[in-house]
Amino acid sequence: MKIQAITSFLETIAPASLQESYDNAGLITGNLNWECSGVITTLDATEAVVLEAIEKKCNLIVAHHPIIFGGLKKITGKNYVEQTVITAIKNDIAIYAIHTNLDNVMNGVNGKMADMLGLINRRILSPKKDILKKLITFAPVAEAEKVRNAIFAAGGGYIGNYSECSFTTSGQGTFNGNEFSTPEIGEKGERAMVEEVKIEVIFPTWINENILIDAVRTIGFYEEVAYDVIPLENIYQNVGSGMVGELPEAMSESEFLNLIKNTFNIYLIRHTPLLAKPVQKVALCGGAGSFLISNAVAAQADFYLTGDVKYHEFFDANNKLVIADIGHYESEQYTIDLLFDLLSKKFPNFAVLKTGVKTNPVNYFTPNL
Repeated sequence: MKIQAITSFLETIAPASLQESYDNAGLITGNLNWECSGVITTLDATEAVVLEAIEKKCNLIVAHHPIIFGGLKKITGKNYVEQTVITAIKNDIAIYAIHTNLDNVMNGVNGKMADMLGLINRRILSPKKDILKKLITFAPVAEAEKVRNAIFAAGGGYIGNYSECSFTTSGQGTFNGNEFSTPEIGEKGERAMVEEVKIEVIFPTWINENILIDAVRTIGFYEEVAYDVIPLENIYQNVGSGMVGELPEAMSESEFLNLIKNTFNIYLIRHTPLLAKPVQKVALCGGAGSFLISNAVAAQADFYLTGDVKYHEFFDANNKLVIADIGHYESEQYTIDLLFDLLSKKFPNFAVLKTGVKTNPVNYFTPNL
């Protein structure tokens, strides 16, 4: 199996176009056309993980964090990034990163955190806009159902938790083919009038509009397919940053802090003052999520879980909720399991492993008291 088969599958889960502008998700070292000998999933693609891949005869590392964010002007091994890249290239190890694109989907990093906490009634905390388009096309009345089915099969027509969404209006279409035309309906050189329907369907920007249009062409009722593609400003509720959900039953703040501690296997939790009220609605964001504090407040969450919160950012809780900083690695650690589970289910007869290397660069000293 080629490496490309694996990366193409992952991009059906988290399309590369959903990564943030500063990100560097995708294939970082290696070649998509290599035969894959095995996969290791990890949070960080460090040199230790590359050496582990070599030892276990896996030539593909699927990591959450990209080992390279900015351009490398020199590769001399002077830091951990260059050392990792050198070792990977010398040993033909491909490194693939699935970062903020996996953060931005419902069943990605934040969805996994919500799974671990047992949250229900989930939604994206800060959904994105400008990633939807509308396809408008036209068909004879008798062909309308075939056209709708072709568009749905090609990936169009999803709105939130619903599929096969479309809108149809009736009207009359006219056309007159020139001497070079070969019309399926009517005669060239004569105006034809056809009872038609206008079909409108929404689709996300990561689906190439030509795929949908080609799907309509395959029906074969018109030589030329008439269509419009319109960018939309609609918010896409299933894509964006962070997540908010609810505990099945409310619990006290101390009970919830213990749930966090035990779920994420952490030594300590940095948090704002407790508010002496029950915890039910929980917002979260894996990694560095202080940019969503105001969204968590607006969502009327009782707690906001994330990592990398700076001193002054804790004040933004403003006694409206409790901010709990559980650490960057700690909040995203189950992404390793998420990637492992996705790949193992899709490729059950293929070697997929989880890294045994703990890549967290942060350690905690707990003195004997």
